Amino acid sequence: AAPGVSIFRAGGVSGIPAINGLGDDRVKIMLNGMAVSSACANHMNPPLSYMDPAQVGKVEVIAGVSPVSKGGDSIAGTIVVESPPPHFTAAGEGTHTAGSITGFYRSNGDAVGTSGKAHVATQNFTIDYTGAWVRSGNYEDGRGDEVRATLYQSQNHDVRVAIRNNGDLFIVQGGLQYIPYQGFVNQRMDMVENESWYLNTRYLAKYSWGKLDAKAFYRHVDHMMDFVPDKKYSGMMMREMPMRTDAEDAGYTITAEIPIGDKDLFRIGSELHHSALDDWWPPVAGMMGMMCCNSYITINDGTRTRLGTFIEWERQWDRAWSTLLGVRNDMVWMDAGNVRGYNNGMMYGPDAAAFNARSHDRTDANFDVTALTRLEPTTSSIFEFGYAMKTRSPNFYERYAWSTNSQMAMNMITWFGDGNGYTGNLDLDPERAHTLSFTAGWHTPDKSWNIKITPYYTYVQDYIGVRKLDNQAGGEFVNLQFVNHDAELYGVNISGALPLVRESDYGSFALTAIAGYVQGENADTGISLYHMMPFNTRMSLTHRLGGWSSAIELDLVAGKHNVDTIREELETSAYALVNLRTSYEWQNWRLDFAVENLFDTYYEHPLGGINLEEVIRGLPKSNVAGYGRSINVGATMKF
Repeated sequence: AAPGVSIFRAGGVSGIPAINGLGDDRVKIMLNGMAVSSACANHMNPPLSYMDPAQVGKVEVIAGVSPVSKGGDSIAGTIVVESPPPHFTAAGEGTHTAGSITGFYRSNGDAVGTSGKAHVATQNFTIDYTGAWVRSGNYEDGRGDEVRATLYQSQNHDVRVAIRNNGDLFIVQGGLQYIPYQGFVNQRMDMVENESWYLNTRYLAKYSWGKLDAKAFYRHVDHMMDFVPDKKYSGMMMREMPMRTDAEDAGYTITAEIPIGDKDLFRIGSELHHSALDDWWPPVAGMMGMMCCNSYITINDGTRTRLGTFIEWERQWDRAWSTLLGVRNDMVWMDAGNVRGYNNGMMYGPDAAAFNARSHDRTDANFDVTALTRLEPTTSSIFEFGYAMKTRSPNFYERYAWSTNSQMAMNMITWFGDGNGYTGNLDLDPERAHTLSFTAGWHTPDKSWNIKITPYYTYVQDYIGVRKLDNQAGGEFVNLQFVNHDAELYGVNISGALPLVRESDYGSFALTAIAGYVQGENADTGISLYHMMPFNTRMSLTHRLGGWSSAIELDLVAGKHNVDTIREELETSAYALVNLRTSYEWQNWRLDFAVENLFDTYYEHPLGGINLEEVIRGLPKSNVAGYGRSINVGATMKF
């Protein structure tokens, strides 16, 4: 958990993070330097779904005022996820081998999983393998009721080779992912297959003038949506509606760090990210008129190419005062071919003809600016003030989803978990966010005691929101089109730690806490933005004694009453959850035990979305219930 970060509950493999109220594509997520797109009309394969926890060595969250060198085409901030750095042996140590095997079980959902690591290294060569597999059934809520369409299975395999030559480092990394099924209770569809493979390279070199960091990558995704059994057999007739996507991401990042004297550091870089997407829905036998007789083409040969360049200047004026200034330009070129419906009848034909009659290529010239000053007047205090202007261009579906007359087709275009129907808008402008942020922090020299407070304000010009269409769905859901309007968000993040007992006969005790509040609204109407996380805090009492490490966690979430009335968003009630965790390390073993939601509390997560599996069964619209009590055990053996 990190201050300001909340998770939109998607499938069981991975949620979708939001930073200070801005989520999904508004957050730049880098996986070992790779920019990955969601290749799905429901965003069922977001970037974080492609990296199993067993592969993660470090996660860095930069909220709001993020350096221009950390990526463009985002307005919320940046999340950098990296594997552990390559390990080499020292001179004369010969060959080093190591590895580990982990297994775990979670009672809620009857989930089981395993992962393994293997490592071989010499002084100048290393090879690593990481593999992971997990399977879970549907979970139960705090009332003991099954939450259907929440089952999933996933496996990941990753191999990395690294070669060191004096001060230079060359890395080649590749991997495979296979998800045979993943239920999405808050979507009308489910994932029934996701196959992906990637190749990633990196070259780090030191020269007399500074450092060079060059990365290049390619990823291919085959994705399919349909229904898991809970939805497929929930009516009088078996449901079937295959939806396919074929996508690729490719690109490079080149960054040079050039120190000038002892006080100045310049970063100059270039970044290319090319995305290609084909999205089509094969016809369904026996569905004359609605899903017959051609493939419905949602995105035809869609391309999105972004070329970014930046320069950044970091200066240490004296011991206490430093500044960072950066400017970035991102050119975004988008295009897509002509489309068609399942047939040329009135449900699809006029919309397809209207879309095909227009030019689809769009060019955006986006600019980012970051200015940050940092003051450490004493060894126990720090103050930061920053301003950032960040810009994001629309994604494929925001611009190119085209149906306005087919209720079924509009219901398939949504990654919000709200059950509403959506259509795109060729006339969308990029979003431009202006963020002001201030941080005040105090800490002891060893930082065992610390507190940090960060209030912020963001004004977004041309925020990509929605408007209601004339052809409403009726009942509890609405039809919406993406449109630009201005928006403003403001809030505060707090984090801290307090040691209680140090190195006693009973161990060490400490308190840690993070808290956050965000409010966002349409600047034109005052209506709340969608999925604003209410005030929330996590407090932990931690204990360490020898090989033991334990924690009691308390999660407090206020009621969500500021809701997006345009999307018919439902309110949620306040709740409190208690979690217990402990682990013990002894020689080559680590044992883990946890009880999550100790008191089996019923709750509805504010970002959980609508339980559409129940809506499909004919039940009233309601929020998705959160996880009930789960007893988790795990063991790791190192060798």
